[in-house]
Amino acid sequence: MRIAVVTLFPEFFAGPLGVGIVGRAIADGVVAVEPIDLRAHGLGAYRQVDDAPFGGGAGMVMMIEPLARALEPLAATHRVLLSPAGEPLRQPTLDRWAEMPRLTLVCGRYEGIDERVAEHLVDEEVSLGDFVLAGGEAAALAIIEGVVRLLPGVVGNPESTRQESFRGEGLLEEPQYTRPAEFAGWAVPEVLLSGDHARIAAWRREQRLRRTRERRPDLLTDFPEDGSGR
Repeated sequence: MRIAVVTLFPEFFAGPLGVGIVGRAIADGVVAVEPIDLRAHGLGAYRQVDDAPFGGGAGMVMMIEPLARALEPLAATHRVLLSPAGEPLRQPTLDRWAEMPRLTLVCGRYEGIDERVAEHLVDEEVSLGDFVLAGGEAAALAIIEGVVRLLPGVVGNPESTRQESFRGEGLLEEPQYTRPAEFAGWAVPEVLLSGDHARIAAWRREQRLRRTRERRPDLLTDFPEDGSGR
């Protein structure tokens, strides 16, 4: 898989792309990540990439011309604009992108991006959440890790990516424990030490429902109040 990132700060990615599962995937040739310097496509001697907004207002707006130049060679890729105005990013979207051979992430900066970029030059517009960052670079890193960990051979046990939050029934994952069985008086739930796989499975599902009900009730629209299932 090849991932391009259109950004004003390509150096932002140098460190994070060299560590963890993403770093290993790049080293193993599973994925190639190419930051593309938007400034190289800027206008004039000063490589201008932004200008004042039509109609007035605070801040500067990224111009369409440099972005059009940067995206032209990437027309055959799936181009995604990272923006607070985009659709909220969900796990199924990462699953879909992980099946694609080429993905392009477009990082915004300043007050925003000329709306014609979203209308004509990209295939999707997504948001990492209901908050605003200084730019799309941190969001791009999150997406890269979320996609790369789904590629074949990247995660040692692929079953671990199929049994986690937002999978299956769409619930949050249950609590996890490991050795020691007791620490500072805090004990692991007895059921996990019982060896009774049926009880453990029932406990884990109960915990998934409880945790989701307490922390993300919006995910429980397909479950009745008694938590009995769909």
